[in-house]
Amino acid sequence: MAAPLERIGVDSLYYLEQAGRMGIFLFACLLNAIRPPYKLFPVIRQIHFIGYRSIFVILFTGTFTGMVLALQGYYTLRKFGSEGLLGSAVALSLLRELGPVIAALMVVGRAGSAICAEIGIMRNSEQIDALECMAIDPYKYLMAPKFVAGIISMPMLTFVFDMAGILGGYVVGVSMLGVPGGSYFQEMYRSVDWADVEMGLVKALVFGLLIIWISAAKGFFLHLERSGGFGAEGVSRTTTSAVVLSSVAILVWDYLISAILL
Repeated sequence: MAAPLERIGVDSLYYLEQAGRMGIFLFACLLNAIRPPYKLFPVIRQIHFIGYRSIFVILFTGTFTGMVLALQGYYTLRKFGSEGLLGSAVALSLLRELGPVIAALMVVGRAGSAICAEIGIMRNSEQIDALECMAIDPYKYLMAPKFVAGIISMPMLTFVFDMAGILGGYVVGVSMLGVPGGSYFQEMYRSVDWADVEMGLVKALVFGLLIIWISAAKGFFLHLERSGGFGAEGVSRTTTSAVVLSSVAILVWDYLISAILL
């Protein structure tokens, strides 16, 4: 009887320690992000990596998300004789829900995994230890630019996703299904207000923070991960864990933010 209880106690202590470690990591990164001196070039380089190099996949997925929304929405609205509301249905779905969530999941797969692997390899090869030996704060030098870039890039990528989705929905709804172009944009103009845009913006900011936080922390504490450890296999396992945990966190916080703001 003692062995199962002992296992529960060990697991509980491990996850409490991990939660505390990640909380301290987040506090240290945010503190160093707002503490001078400020260096612009590392932030711009991270914005280029996280934001600019994700534009193609965001445009591609956004366009096809809007197209399938228009296709499915048209056949649903046609049952009620409300095809003219297609523009508002596509826009509201993208701005409030699908835009931030799918864009964040794409960024997790493209940039979050790379960040975790990069920092994990640096930990694996003792480069982070070397920075500390040279009195260079790894939080300020490595983490702070990534946090700032992630918080800046994610809302921009979300708006690109939304615009691509709205145009994709226009192509399907107006050009292929015969919905009047005027009603597509007119109903969108009538139904979308600032609260809808604000919800998508808040979600994008939170998701950007979550992606960088979880991905960077998983790589930074590679040597303390139960399923990780040193070596190539440890990096691969930790990167997989970071992607899964980031994706789950995005979906959980998507519900929480929606429940708070609605």
